[in-house]
Order: sequence, then structure tokens, then C-alpha cells
Amino acid sequence: MASKGEESATRPEYAAVPSKSTRPKDFISTLPTREGWSTPLIQYSKYWHRPHILEEILQVQDTFTPRGDDMILVTQPKCGTTWLKALAFAIINRGIQSFSDHPLLTLHPQRLVPFIEIPPPNAGHAYLDTLPSPRLLATHLPLSMLPHGMSSVGCRIVYLCRDPKDALVSRWHFENKILGKGFNMELEKAFAMFCEGVSECGPFWDHCLEYWKESLARPDKVIFLKYEEIKSDPVRAVTKLARFLGAPFSEEEESSGVPQEVVRLCSFETLTSLPVNQVGGFDRYVQGLGHMHLPSSAFFRKGVTGDWSNHLSQEMGETLDLIVQQKLEGSGLTF
Repeated sequence: MASKGEESATRPEYAAVPSKSTRPKDFISTLPTREGWSTPLIQYSKYWHRPHILEEILQVQDTFTPRGDDMILVTQPKCGTTWLKALAFAIINRGIQSFSDHPLLTLHPQRLVPFIEIPPPNAGHAYLDTLPSPRLLATHLPLSMLPHGMSSVGCRIVYLCRDPKDALVSRWHFENKILGKGFNMELEKAFAMFCEGVSECGPFWDHCLEYWKESLARPDKVIFLKYEEIKSDPVRAVTKLARFLGAPFSEEEESSGVPQEVVRLCSFETLTSLPVNQVGGFDRYVQGLGHMHLPSSAFFRKGVTGDWSNHLSQEMGETLDLIVQQKLEGSGLTF
């Protein structure tokens, strides 16, 4: 990531950012638009966003004040966001409350770790300034679109990626679940748009590459994780994450099984068994769709790897694999 003096050179087309006298909605109306998902997607600095989210992004980019001890969890949609929030929260708060009386047992992970660009209802972006340090925050933003100053103050960034085929299928299911029968986007159409790079926070590969390259350049500040690797050895991944977040497990904790307890508490089986994650939900206003209710259960589906093969044909899987391979060529990043 660039130094403070160089940061503007790598930021996304700031000449096109609306001035103080321009309403974000007016600016957004001038940008390229694509139909196809539940709402139109707007292209801003090569990435695609939902209109109402882009409006929030434009507001927060210059108003959010990062702190040096901030910990930022970054994912693309449907790449293990809820799981990562639970794991990170459990790791850094493990000395505050016991596992038998833990906040994760009564509060949804999405409520415990707020998004930078999506403020809680009726709270506004100023809400983040009221949180005590160190703050644990989340975002779907590409590296080049993070709020000003994050590079210079030294925030820790945790990036979690996932096999793009599984990410696509999971996103398709999520859209259908929250929108109901009136949506019914054909999987083939979603697949075609994803392959073009048109998906929320897409192109998928560009989003990954920005953080991958940054993790190579600044491994002490940016860690790059893969969903599949956490699934295969969660205890090892949790130990690695704790060390990166500056909260390593002590020898006593390791010998008494604390990493395993974090894994158990945050497992798909545990989280989906909790009433708080199955009842109620989140109310949001979505431009073009009006007020929507996102069920708490919508953030959990299967929690597995390789489910894409139950929905995409082998030919579709090979096509997407080839596209991703070509886009990542020479970077050292593979799926």
C-alpha cells in the first residue's frame, strides 16, 4: 500500500468523486449501470456496487477516521464473512467473558462486528467513532476503496477469500432467499455475469488480487486467508489469526484447549443451533426494493466447501476456473 504521501495515486479515480456540493445520488446517476442481480449494479472505479451501498461508501470514504489499533475484517460477499466475524470476535474477547456466557451465544455475529460502509439502522456513520479501541470492524470494500488514512495509521487487515465457484453459488442462494419467489434469477444468468466480473464488489479476481499483493508487501499488517484452509484445519488457522491480531494464545491456553474451544463456539453447527441466529433479522432500506427484512438465518446456509458441484455443471466449473486462472496468472495466488 502506498505511503501517506503516495496514497492518492492508488486511490480509485478521485477526480470523479463528487465534490462537497454534489449529492452522491446525482453523482451515482452518471455512472455505468448493469441490471441482472436483485438491484442494478453501479460501476465505480472498475468495481460493481449496489446503488444504496455506493452512496454509503462515498460518504464514509472521507468521514471515517481510522485508528492505528483498528482490526479490519475484509471479505467479498458470501466468502465466510459471518464465520470470520465470529472467530475474530471470540479470539480478541476471550478473556472478557467465559465461553459458557459468551456474547456469541446471544448476539448474531453480524451485530457484534459492524461494517464500515453499512451503519446500523438509525445510527449513521458517526456510530463507529463512539466505539472503544481497539475496534473490530468489517468491510466488503476493495483495498483501493478503503477510507483515507488506513494505510498510514497501520490498521491490521484480515482478508478471507473463497473458491469463486462456491462464492457465486452461495450468493445466488442468498439473493433468492432474501428476495423470495419474485426474484428467481436463473443461475445461468448469474454465472454469465459473474464470469464477466459483474457481481457485488466484483470483479472477484481483482478484489482478491489487491489484498493478495498487499499481504506480500506488508505481511505484518495484512494477512490473506482462504476459507478452504480454515475448514481443513480450523485450530491451526485460529492460532495463526490470533497471533496476527496481536492476541496470541499462551502456552497455558493451548494446553488447556482454548483454541479448540474458540473453534467449537464459532462452528457452523454451534452458531446455527442458537435461537439468535435463527429468529428475527435485520431491517434495511434497499434502493429500488424498499424496506427489506433479512432473516438472521439467511447468513447461514451449509458452511461447506465444494457445494458448487451440486449446482454448476462440470463445464461451467471448468470455464470459471480457466477465467480465474488467467486473471491471476503470474501473481502466485491460486484456488
